Amino acid sequence: MKDERGVYYTPSLQHPEVRMYVRENEGEIEFRLYNPDEPVIWEKHPWVAYGAIEAAAAMFREKNTDRNPLALYDLSIARKLLGE
Repeated sequence: MKDERGVYYTPSLQHPEVRMYVRENEGEIEFRLYNPDEPVIWEKHPWVAYGAIEAAAAMFREKNTDRNPLALYDLSIARKLLGE
């Protein structure tokens, strides 16, 4: 899907208003979250490369937390949306 911010998918079926935007930048896929209930997320957080997301997920695994940063970021969907 696409709107004025760019190409996006809905990462949570429970919250269809939340959108994950994707783009390709110098050969790497980047993500940026938009939540209309919390616009500060879009305003304060820049595009994040998938490599940085993977590194954050590794740090969470090392700390044995239940959080999984990869849950919202779907590289396969991003690639399909971007026509790769």
